[in-house]
Amino acid sequence: MTRSEFDDIRAFLADDATHADDLLRIARMLIDDLEHARTREAILRTHYLRLLTASRATVAADAVGAPDPMAFIKHELAEHGQLPRDGEAVQRILADARTAATLLACLEQPKPARTRNMRLRRCVGATRGLPR
Repeated sequence: MTRSEFDDIRAFLADDATHADDLLRIARMLIDDLEHARTREAILRTHYLRLLTASRATVAADAVGAPDPMAFIKHELAEHGQLPRDGEAVQRILADARTAATLLACLEQPKPARTRNMRLRRCVGATRGLPR
């Protein structure tokens, strides 16, 4: 759920004209959203753990001189259809990896201090309507 959706819900809850049945509908919607978010998080954690385990096994296999140390990571990538197929895809993937590393480096730098007197504009989207 986006920040603007939370703001819309807060405004709706603060409105004196909001009826109890509307509040119940919002509560159900929020519980459904929470359940979906928890499910997505569990799936992402599982994928991350499998990828991390395959990566560690690959490095360990390489360290002991196994004949095919990449087998673990290749298997995990193949499970999700993520193995590169041709030379063009390989170059694109390498370029994406370099770009991602650069972006992560930028994110890790401290943020500059904001000026306090500047008026900031806020973009508000209307992706979810509330009952009226």
